[in-house]
Amino acid sequence: MQPTASRLTVELRGRERFADTWARQLELHVQRAAGEIGDRLLLVEHEHVVTLGRHGEQSNLLLSEALLADSGVDLHRIERGGDITYHGPGQLVGYPIISLRERGLSVHQYVAALEQALIGVAAHFGIQAQRLAGLNGVWVGADGEEEKLAAIGVAIRRGVSYHGFALNVSTDLSHFNLIVPCGIVDRGVTSLSALLGRDVSLDEVIPVAVAELEQALAPA
Repeated sequence: MQPTASRLTVELRGRERFADTWARQLELHVQRAAGEIGDRLLLVEHEHVVTLGRHGEQSNLLLSEALLADSGVDLHRIERGGDITYHGPGQLVGYPIISLRERGLSVHQYVAALEQALIGVAAHFGIQAQRLAGLNGVWVGADGEEEKLAAIGVAIRRGVSYHGFALNVSTDLSHFNLIVPCGIVDRGVTSLSALLGRDVSLDEVIPVAVAELEQALAPA
């Protein structure tokens, strides 16, 4: 674990199944809400998994649960906002466990801060990314042809955040064909590697992402 200047402690978990990281989030959330620990940031690369948020529609899962399991893809229904998404190798997934109250952030400001941090990551690699009105996440591309580079789905309980964001770094984008990503039928998905035309490693992205998150989430 590495303490940072903005009082985030970063926990790099490597490649891990979603259920294990989820359990770790819930453990840390209880401790953070009780004031037993400071703010944390979990960074992980998941094994293949599909998650359905609070507003997730089963119809946006394009494969039966049995076939999904046969394909080696886990399925979890979880507490975060949003619809359905895929996580897997080549994707940087971040779970900030932070006190919004102590950082002076509303939920809306918190989500905007995550988006701004990921826009900053894209800019570091020479990619112009943006928000889209009415759609969470980070997007690239011309008007009407945008593709999602990063998804955001958070949960807040007792003033402390959990769940978070997923940035496509070198993700095999064909796995998004298992679902209607985030329930959005008229937009695609992309990755840093696809946009840059080269393999981008998570090791390249992690220090940039941490720095951008520290800045965006700095206490008011």
